[in-house]
Amino acid sequence: MDEFPPPLSPVEATELRRRQRGKNIALLVVLIALAALFYAISMVRFKVS
Repeated sequence: MDEFPPPLSPVEATELRRRQRGKNIALLVVLIALAALFYAISMVRFKVS
């Protein structure tokens, strides 16, 4: 019986890890930006009231 999914070659595995790392970094940037946005909004609201 064949393996599913088929095993990756070393080149494919390296490329997969590189793409996953890029996606993880992009997600980190988005989460930090969202946290900064929420922080800024709450600071503005506290100073207004």
